[in-house]
Amino acid sequence: METMSGLDAKFLYSETPTAHMHTIKVAVSEVSGVEGGFSYDALCDVLGQLLVRLPPFRRRVVPVPLGLGHPVWVEDPDFDLARHLGRVVLDPPGDDRALAAAIGAFAGTALPRDRPLWAIQVVEGLRADRIAVVVKLHHAVADGSAAVALLQHVVEAATVAPHPAPPADPWAAEPLPSRRRLVARALGEHVTRAKGLPHLVRSSVSSARASERTRRTFEPMPPIPLHHIPRTSFNVSLDPARTFAMTRLPLGVLRDIRRATGTTLNDVYLTVCAGALRGYLAERGELPARTLVASVPVSTDPDVARLSGNRVDNIYVAIGTEIADPAARLASIHDGVRASKAVRSQLGHDLLAQRADVVPPQLYQPTIRLWSRSHAANVLHPPLNVILSNVAGPVAPIRIGPVVLEALYSVGPILEGIGLNITAWSYEDDLGVSLIGCPSSVPDPWALVGHLHAALDELCRAVDRGVPAER
Repeated sequence: METMSGLDAKFLYSETPTAHMHTIKVAVSEVSGVEGGFSYDALCDVLGQLLVRLPPFRRRVVPVPLGLGHPVWVEDPDFDLARHLGRVVLDPPGDDRALAAAIGAFAGTALPRDRPLWAIQVVEGLRADRIAVVVKLHHAVADGSAAVALLQHVVEAATVAPHPAPPADPWAAEPLPSRRRLVARALGEHVTRAKGLPHLVRSSVSSARASERTRRTFEPMPPIPLHHIPRTSFNVSLDPARTFAMTRLPLGVLRDIRRATGTTLNDVYLTVCAGALRGYLAERGELPARTLVASVPVSTDPDVARLSGNRVDNIYVAIGTEIADPAARLASIHDGVRASKAVRSQLGHDLLAQRADVVPPQLYQPTIRLWSRSHAANVLHPPLNVILSNVAGPVAPIRIGPVVLEALYSVGPILEGIGLNITAWSYEDDLGVSLIGCPSSVPDPWALVGHLHAALDELCRAVDRGVPAER
């Protein structure tokens, strides 16, 4: 039994009937070389073999009575692999839009809390003899960096690798803890946290003041949530359903732009997203005069082998959607990201985790649910406009026997009032970009896909790098 960290628990507390706090991972593989053809049953067998190597996939959440403390992780005594697996066979022609529709339908339902917080759907019937393995993983289990390591194992299972040998320490389930044990454990943890509370308060006040002083040294000042954030069609109360689309951008082209401009790959990605959002909103007659502001997740842990938990913070970046020139927009974003990181670093990532540990569930959960039920996001100014994320994925091609992994996609959740998430996950020479929304915020995310490619072409011309020949 292990107590969930406050950061991890926050994702559980943030879930409502319309805000599903899981992430989606998609691995597309070409399976024509599999001897005897692809077999869903064989995939299930391999997943069962690999499960003992994936601790986060075996643990379920047990809440503390009356919300007196953060939930605990327990090795599920009632684990049943069949409750986590499913399959969909697409009708011909099995194109990307059909795959995206299946992913959107899968993403539109919450994960049950009476089992480990993940599910896998195998999508068959894709053209060119491909399959997709779609993983729905709760954000409380892992952030993007941890999911990279986890997905490596899942992909190996999905592509029908040879049965692995069992590990030296096989998985052993444990009984669910009693209410008395949960309460006693939570109260003991509260005593420990209370001893450090005065120091935490002093440090929080000091870091907040230092952060604001740093913010005021920049011109323009980095944005803060709820302050002069324009309203767009993305910023509405959510529906339970999800819309999804995906595409790939040539990573080499983005790197060429990065080198030519002295910026970063993330700066270039944000600029392409900003150009796409500008084009999409202008086409609809909705482009605000003020810049959109994005929440950009940043990793706070360099450990690439970590398989679970969240070590992530967010910076808030003005993405220059009011700037017509894409080269000038890139320069503005580069300066803005640097300023926002400087401001956020003053707040302290360790303090963020410590503050999350002491937030009482009884206060956080009802507030989030009231915000959702009231549909206040439809009338109030949004806290932010959009979530833009970029995760470094596998560099080398993944080949398991005759099977080749063709593409990787990943996307996190959307939030009340922030109904669009665009997430990139690099793999080999591509940047796999996923877009998720809901029918109220982004009824057709494929329109945004077209604007992404147009924005990259426009940026290439602006920095004289040449337009990509293929998409």
